Amino acid sequence: MLKEIDIGHAGQSANNAISDLEVAISTAKSDSRITAVKIIHGLGSGRVAAEVRGWAKEQRGRFRGVINGEDYDMFNKDAVDMRSGFLSSKDEDFNRRNPGITIIWL
Repeated sequence: MLKEIDIGHAGQSANNAISDLEVAISTAKSDSRITAVKIIHGLGSGRVAAEVRGWAKEQRGRFRGVINGEDYDMFNKDAVDMRSGFLSSKDEDFNRRNPGITIIWL
């Protein structure tokens, strides 16, 4: 199952968005049904997106993979492998090359 969280449209600071992200990821990791988390950070000024991607990089090794939205397509092996765990779920962002999202494969 793919869980979706929107931290980019709440009008909060990048630091608060990262705090929300950390809680959401911890909660998702404790639920065996959740395979991945789609983080909607939007584009806006780019600050929240940069913070999310920087945080994900710092967490290297904690996740099976991190896929930037612009790479979330059928040509990305990690994206295809990850999606095999929840193919019954439709995800409108797959193959759309959306830089306003980041996928964390738990």
